[in-house]
Amino acid sequence: MDNNSYANLTFNEEMLTCPPVRGRDVKATLEHFAIVSYAVPPDRVRPYVDPMFDLDCFPGPQGEPLVWVSIVPFEDQDFRFAAMPWLRFRFGQTNYRTYVIDRRTNRRAVWFFGTTLDSWTVAIPRHLWKLPWHRGRVQFDCKYDPSTTRYTGYRMTTKSDWAPVELELSDSGEPITALDGFPNLNAGLVALTHPLIGVFHRRDGRLGTYSIWHDKLRCTAGQVVKARIGLFDRLGIVPYAEQSKPHSVLIQHRTEFTIFLPPKLFATENAIGEQSQ
Repeated sequence: MDNNSYANLTFNEEMLTCPPVRGRDVKATLEHFAIVSYAVPPDRVRPYVDPMFDLDCFPGPQGEPLVWVSIVPFEDQDFRFAAMPWLRFRFGQTNYRTYVIDRRTNRRAVWFFGTTLDSWTVAIPRHLWKLPWHRGRVQFDCKYDPSTTRYTGYRMTTKSDWAPVELELSDSGEPITALDGFPNLNAGLVALTHPLIGVFHRRDGRLGTYSIWHDKLRCTAGQVVKARIGLFDRLGIVPYAEQSKPHSVLIQHRTEFTIFLPPKLFATENAIGEQSQ
């Protein structure tokens, strides 16, 4: 489905207001946060997304429909449950996603292909909640200069049978001013950085969903120096030969996220926005 309804897409009070946090929910400070996005033909992505959702397509340079897919690496500095703030975990994580629309409500969401997590705690979401999460050894080699608010070095690697990665980025230190495919910057930031609902195929094949919250991101513009993203190549979504030319690279040194747990089964009789909280 071709969707060019970005003209009125903007931040609103609902997006920027954190819902009530309960004891089972998680707070986390994320460092080395990046969103590296590629614009690809929708037929590469469609087989991996449940038919209940439309792909969030936009017109390419020749008017052809394209869809964004993103790799999102970061390091959880202090992953902690609200009820037990003294119990903290630190680990690297990488999310793989595209952007979808619930065709019944026209609400946007993120579709997760899956996640790699560098922690034994991956067993909890993987086995208890059947999330498509996988163990991987994630390493960041990053140097951040606070005086220039930019990374002078950003390298991340993941050793994983499921999704190996070699990623090197350069950081301009300059704020993002425009994003191709969007009529204005706010629309692009809402679409790529602020989807608060995630949907995915659980490991048992059923549909799952969970929600997060974070404040508006303040990203700087980056570029890919080197990218070998194994999962995107293996699935045929972004072959290695295309990975040096992303749609955009957004980088943020540090941000705070809230994750609302536990994940739920996606009730197929309901639509996004109608799930019980």
